Order: sequence, then C-alpha cells, then structure tokens
Amino acid sequence: MKSSPPDPNSPFERPDGRQVDALRPIDFQIGIAPHALGSVLVSFGNTRVICAASLENRIPGWMRAQGVEGGWLTAEYSMLPYSTLDRKARDSSRGKVDGRTVEIQRLIGRSLRAVLDLKKLPAQSLWVDCDVLQADGGTRTASITGAYVAAQIAIQKKIASGELKENPFRDSVAAVSVGVFKDTPVLDLNYPEDKDASVDANLVMTGGGQFVEVQSSGEEATFSPQQLDSLLSLGAKGINEIIQLQQDAIQAGLV
Repeated sequence: MKSSPPDPNSPFERPDGRQVDALRPIDFQIGIAPHALGSVLVSFGNTRVICAASLENRIPGWMRAQGVEGGWLTAEYSMLPYSTLDRKARDSSRGKVDGRTVEIQRLIGRSLRAVLDLKKLPAQSLWVDCDVLQADGGTRTASITGAYVAAQIAIQKKIASGELKENPFRDSVAAVSVGVFKDTPVLDLNYPEDKDASVDANLVMTGGGQFVEVQSSGEEATFSPQQLDSLLSLGAKGINEIIQLQQDAIQAGLV
C-alpha cells in the first residue's frame, strides 16, 4: 500500500509540517568517540544518540561453559540525565536498571545479532554502547540504526588490520518508528506525535527487506488490518532510505 500526502482540504497537519511519509532529517557524524573502534553521533531530527562499538578478546562465561563456538554481541543503552526536559536520574543513582532501559538494550542486541554470523567472531565480543544525548521520540530506532553503523565501521577496521579474516555481518539493519497520529498513519514520529499517537509501532528491518522485529500497540485504541498494512509500508519505505544513508556514512568512516 503506497502512502499519499494528506488531503489539502483536511485539517490534518504534522507538528513539524512533514508529509506523512517523510523522515526527519537524518545525519551521521562519524568518529565522535575517538577511543572507540567505531563510533557515530546519529541524529533523527532532534533525537541524538552516540553509538560506539568496541571488540574484546573474550566471550561471556556461559559460552565458555557450554563450549559455544564463535563470539557474541552485547548492547547497552542509556539516556543521559540531560537528554530530556526534566532531568532523568541515572540508573546508578537509583541502584537498579530501569525496565525500559533493559528492554531497549535487549532489542538493540537482538537486532544486530539477527544480521551477524557469530561464528565469524572467534572468541570475541562486540560491544555496542548507545547513549542518548537528546530525546525527541524514536531513541530506540535511532540507537539501532546508529549501532549498526558504528559496529560495521569497527568490524571493517579489524579486517583492514588483518585481525579479522572476514566480515561477520550478513546484511545491514535499521529501524524506524511509525504510528497513527490524528487518525493518519505517519512515518518517524517525533515526541509530540509519539505522545498523542493512538497507535505506536517500531519496525526493525534488514537491508534485504526482511523484518527483524515489529513492536506495535494501540494506546487505549485499536487499529485495523488496513492501518497495519499502511504502517508496514511506510516503515519499509523509510528504512530503505535510511539504509542508503547508513551505507554512505560507513564509507565516509573508512576513508
């Protein structure tokens, strides 16, 4: 189902004036963390996340105990205290990790492992850290998108140095949010849209067009199969555009 611009006679308007199928401006600033093997500051509009990738020559204890071949990938996610309008307390100050934080970092890890051949990471762990500098909706999707860029740059640097024989990534992966805002399916929600959306969804897809994860729920509302089809189509269109931006960023990071 192809999305179309809103009817000019309709009162519908997005808060930032975008068309229903338009992404926010997306930017990748490579090398933002000099001590990381691969790093990027990814921006989806006013949502900004630092993603950094590092490789360690060790694997989790459970892999050693079970004799599992290959390596592992782990993601960590956090929102810095000043990333939101009201200061967000650090997990360390509360003495426990927030449930939302755990959910999102597991999602990031699953998303990258879906396109990674772990057997091609011999006894190594790939760590990806995602730290939200500024939150304006879609922090998890921006984190996944930036995490892949940082990880791919890190891997290709290891290949160039001869420390890895081949690229363990089988495909690329990216993510975007979609939702129903004022009864209209829209792509890449910012905070005002996310806050008032009747349906909120996050899509994770590979460069080959396969879904990794679809998280979708009604906010005190239901949605029809036709609306779901429209959301999936909007998401696929957006992710195709994001993947090209990722590829350009990776090439720039390896020059």
